[in-house]
Amino acid sequence: MAQYVKKDDDLDEEEYSPFSGIEKGAVLQEARVFNDPQLDSRRCSQVITKLLYLLNQGDTFTKTEATEVFFSVTKLFQARDIGLRRMVYLIIKELSPSSDEVIIVTSSLMKDMNSKTDVYRANAIRVLCRITDGTLLTQIERYLKQAIVDKNPVVASAALVSGIHLLQTNPEIVKRWSNEVQEAVQSRAALVQFHALALLQQIRQNDRLAVSKLVTSLTKGTVRSPLAQCLLIRYTSQVIRESSMNGQTGDRPFYDYLEGCLRHKSEMVIFEAARAITELSGVTSRELTPAITVLQLFLSSSKPVLRFAAVRTLNKVAMTHPMAVTTCNIDMESLISDQNRSIATLAITTLLKTGNESGVDRLMKQITSFMSDIADEFKIVVVDAIRSLCLKFPLKFRTLMNFLSSILREEGGFEYKKAIVDSIVTIITDVPDAKEGGLLHLCEFIEDCEFTYLSTQILHFLGNEGPKTSDPSKYIRYIYNRVILENATVRASAVSTLAKFGAMVDSLKPRIFVLLRRCLYDNDDEVRDRATLYLNTIGGDGSIVETDKDVKGFLFGSLDLPLANLETSLKNYEPSEEPFDISSVSKAIKSQPFAEKKAAAKKPTGLGAPPAGPTSTADTYEKLLLSIPEFSTFGPLFKSSAPVELTESETEYEVNVVKHIFDKHVVFQFNCTNTIPEQLLENVTVVMDASEAEEFEEVATKPLTSLPYGTPGQTFVAFEKPEGVPAVGKFTNVLRFIVKEVDPSTGEAEEDGVEDEYQLEEFEVVAADYMLKVGVSNFRNAWESLGPDFERVDEYGLGPRESLKEAVSAVINLLGMQPCEGTEVVAANSRSHTCLLSGVYIGNVKVAVRLSFGVDSAKEVAMKLAVRSEDEAVSDAIHELVAN
Repeated sequence: MAQYVKKDDDLDEEEYSPFSGIEKGAVLQEARVFNDPQLDSRRCSQVITKLLYLLNQGDTFTKTEATEVFFSVTKLFQARDIGLRRMVYLIIKELSPSSDEVIIVTSSLMKDMNSKTDVYRANAIRVLCRITDGTLLTQIERYLKQAIVDKNPVVASAALVSGIHLLQTNPEIVKRWSNEVQEAVQSRAALVQFHALALLQQIRQNDRLAVSKLVTSLTKGTVRSPLAQCLLIRYTSQVIRESSMNGQTGDRPFYDYLEGCLRHKSEMVIFEAARAITELSGVTSRELTPAITVLQLFLSSSKPVLRFAAVRTLNKVAMTHPMAVTTCNIDMESLISDQNRSIATLAITTLLKTGNESGVDRLMKQITSFMSDIADEFKIVVVDAIRSLCLKFPLKFRTLMNFLSSILREEGGFEYKKAIVDSIVTIITDVPDAKEGGLLHLCEFIEDCEFTYLSTQILHFLGNEGPKTSDPSKYIRYIYNRVILENATVRASAVSTLAKFGAMVDSLKPRIFVLLRRCLYDNDDEVRDRATLYLNTIGGDGSIVETDKDVKGFLFGSLDLPLANLETSLKNYEPSEEPFDISSVSKAIKSQPFAEKKAAAKKPTGLGAPPAGPTSTADTYEKLLLSIPEFSTFGPLFKSSAPVELTESETEYEVNVVKHIFDKHVVFQFNCTNTIPEQLLENVTVVMDASEAEEFEEVATKPLTSLPYGTPGQTFVAFEKPEGVPAVGKFTNVLRFIVKEVDPSTGEAEEDGVEDEYQLEEFEVVAADYMLKVGVSNFRNAWESLGPDFERVDEYGLGPRESLKEAVSAVINLLGMQPCEGTEVVAANSRSHTCLLSGVYIGNVKVAVRLSFGVDSAKEVAMKLAVRSEDEAVSDAIHELVAN
């Protein structure tokens, strides 16, 4: 018996598009229908629809084609069909006719503006405002003002929206409509009120006082439209932000209005108010509570969009106020199984941020069943949250590490696997107890890793960390398996890792030599060359002897040349009989452009990240300074400060200073950039006045020979100070140089120059410059290891302060030490706080500090300072620093 199936139910039937296969040439031919004496409205509408489709798909019409279509379309104004007329408006807007063509339709559009048909009026206003210039706009301004206060909301909205667009091109004309727009704000029509408020705010946006008055008048209850109410909440938040930036104290203005909006009947307004409150700067727990309460109600809503909005907002709040969100944890746990995976991911990451240590195990069980159902991009978010959780609760590293290792063995893409590996590496680095277990997890992963990049990075990390473990020999099997089973890139990396084990672990050297000799017969030249190099470098005969320091430096040390300089030299090298000489590469560090330094970017962490900035920069600085004969006898570099700007941005010359601290000397490195193309600076020096730094005596200066346009350079000044003493003082600075004019056409400088100077900002050497920020993963252990022998405890009054947070920040900056375990964060409205700091004082003396703060009702702050160090004099010096 034959079966009859409806076309809609036929699964094999492809979706049909009425526009499939249309061509511009054919459609332009069809457009001739506009010229027919008897217009077919339906046919004309279909052709205009095709033209609009082509325009929106990116097809472009030539000037001739567009003109022909435009003139043909103008003939359609004689048609009485309302639907066709609306299509005519659309095509005229999209064609954007030139000013001489606009005249053709202006009279027709102005006639429609005064038509009795409201649809004609509204659309004619939109089109006229889109295609007219300022000259014609003055002619129709009277009609537009009338339209703004028109009784028909469609017409009024069209005029207001047109005003918003015109404000970008003809602001002076639109600003004259303020009275009419003000009247439209009181309209009962929701969209009219919304558009009127948006336009009024844009008219006044450059007048802060006018915006504040607008918000003040409207927050008294005259806004009925939910859309307009949402806009008003945003403008209110803006006024609050600006008032806090201007240093206003006391009660936060308009907060009561925002809190009142939380009881609005519209869910859209409630959410907008809740989000605005959570985003207030310096928001307190008391202010957050009502917003968190309504967001908690949204978590159990039947509408997915409300659940998503609430959990996303709570996720952001959890970053800064995790304790405020803990009341929602039970509701968020129920969202882990939500059908919407975006909601489930946000819920789980929020729980990871707000959960306590005791609930970690239970949470990990829930995540395990959850992970298999979500896409890789959501999994990466979860992995990042787990990494943060492990750093927050280091004692739970076993549970979290086991979870990461289990998901590492599951299927997944490169970015997902890289995120897991980065997390494991970060945990190994920050939690010492996790090192051996974490390294084994990574070893097991590379046994079946399909990503060459990850395999080589893990092998590199294993070569650096593996030899430092209690039993390095257990990693050799995993490494040599890579030599046998992997591609050439991974094999070469494995050879380097084996060599590091041989260099660092003398007892393993004979076994390593056997393995390296086998690599001499590899079919890849890179692998063979590496094996030959390392066999000759480490010792050759494989006997158990200590490896030379030079060899360890070769294997583990960083390149003593800035990579940017090496790259530039290689690009400029022209192949010839003379080989490339690496000693010709400049060791001078090129300072960053000012704009780049200002751009704050989130730095990656873990395996895929570049080496940590301070360490690699300090190494480069030390090698640079030792390569300069005047400073080569100063001994080891203790610390290099961050660059301090001595000029404003975008000035003729940009200069910053880096303070290099030695035991008996301080070297100031001035990084200079010439921003004037027509000038060449020569013999550049900085003259420093040390009259307010009595303990310093200038001993050496290294001028900069030449400073061409756009190429950073360095000049140095060295001072001697008492040995081991944290001498402080203020320096006044003047940049001196010989300036030569440069011919723009040839790029050559004139022979004769003129001496000139440029005043720089003052800067200070402070006590914090002699303290190196060194964190500890477990402060309690570090405190106990220093012992009570050189402990010094005293109490100090810090006087009246803006807040406890400001007092804590001031003391941390004064001491220049590293806050530990997140204790630099002060809870809002807290009356007391404890801060833990660690560091290394000049002379490589370890220091640990406990700070206990208290504040009374008059905002007077008292502080108890406990210091432990390896030297009694250092403990006393820290107290003396605070006392002064």
